[in-house]
Amino acid sequence: MIGPRALELRSRVSGLRGTSLLRAANLLGLFAVTIGFYIFFSLFAVGFTSDFNLFFLFRSAAIAITIGFAQMVVLSIGDMNLSVGAIGGAVGMFAGWLMQSLGVPPVIAAIAAVALGALLGYGNAAFVVWTHLNSFIVTLATASLITGAMLVITHAKPFSDLPDSFVGFAQTEVAGVPLSPIALLLIAVAVVLGLVYRTTSLGREMLAVGANRQAARMSGLPVARIVFTAHGLSGMLAAVAGVMSIAANNTASPAVGSDWVLASFVAPAIGGTLLSGGLVSVSGTVLGGLLVATISSGLLLMSISNFWLNVFLGAVLLLAVGLDRVTRTVGGAA
Repeated sequence: MIGPRALELRSRVSGLRGTSLLRAANLLGLFAVTIGFYIFFSLFAVGFTSDFNLFFLFRSAAIAITIGFAQMVVLSIGDMNLSVGAIGGAVGMFAGWLMQSLGVPPVIAAIAAVALGALLGYGNAAFVVWTHLNSFIVTLATASLITGAMLVITHAKPFSDLPDSFVGFAQTEVAGVPLSPIALLLIAVAVVLGLVYRTTSLGREMLAVGANRQAARMSGLPVARIVFTAHGLSGMLAAVAGVMSIAANNTASPAVGSDWVLASFVAPAIGGTLLSGGLVSVSGTVLGGLLVATISSGLLLMSISNFWLNVFLGAVLLLAVGLDRVTRTVGGAA
C-alpha cells in the first residue's frame, strides 16, 4: 500500500515531467539562439570561424560545461555547491605538484586528483547530512577552507613545469579537426551523466530527492546516501574540470577556479536545470556552456570588454530564477 508521502512524491515528480514538452521547446530555442550567435559572430567578428579560434572555443566550452555539470548534479537533489571552484583549484594544484615535484605520471596524477575531488565532495556532504545545515552555508565555508589550506600549503606558487604529454592532451587536434581531446572527454562525461539520469535508479532517486526531500525520506529512499553520492560526484566533476584547466593553461595556478561559482550555475540554468531541484537537462547544460563560450569568444574578437559577459551571465541567472518558479508552479498544478 502506498502511503500519502509516497503519493505526494509521485505526484510532484509526475508534475515536473508534465512540463517536458515546455522543456523540449526551451532546448530547441536555446539551440537556435546558440546558432544565431554563431552566425552573428561569423559575420562580424574577424577570425571567428578560423580553425585556431574554433579550437580554443570548443576547448573552453568543454571546461565550462564540465564546471556546469559539477553544479548540475547537486542542483538535481535541491542542494548547491559553492566550493566547485575551490575544489577545482585545489586538485589542479595537487595534480601539478604530483607531476612536477614527485614525477608522478600524468594519468596517475589525474586519477589521484579526481579521487581527491570526490573526497572533498564527500566532506561537503558529511557536513550537510550530519549538521543539517543548508548546503549554501556549508559549501561557502568549505570553499574558503579549501582555498585557504591550498594557499597555505603551496605558498601560492604555481607549478609551471608540467610534462609535455600532459599539456599535449589539451593542445593537440583530433584527426586534423579543430577539436581538443578535452572536448572528447567532455562528450564522454555528458553521455555517462545522460545515461545516469535517464536509465538508472540512482538518477531517478536524485531527482526524487530534489523534487521533495521530506517525501522522499518518508517513502523509504536513502536520502543521506543520495546526498553523499551527489556531492561526491560534484567533487569529481569539479576535479575533472580542474585537471582540464591546468592542461589547457600549461600551468597549475592558484587562480584556477577563482571565477567558477557564477559560471557553474549559468550553463545548467540556461539549459533548463531547476535551481530548486528535481529536474536536470544534460543536453541543455551542454548547449548553455557552448552558448556562453561562443559569446565570450565573439566579444573578445570584437574587442568588446568581457565585463559585458558578466552582465549577461547575471541577467541569465535572474531569468533562470524566475523560470524556475514558473516551472515549479506549472509542475505543481499538473
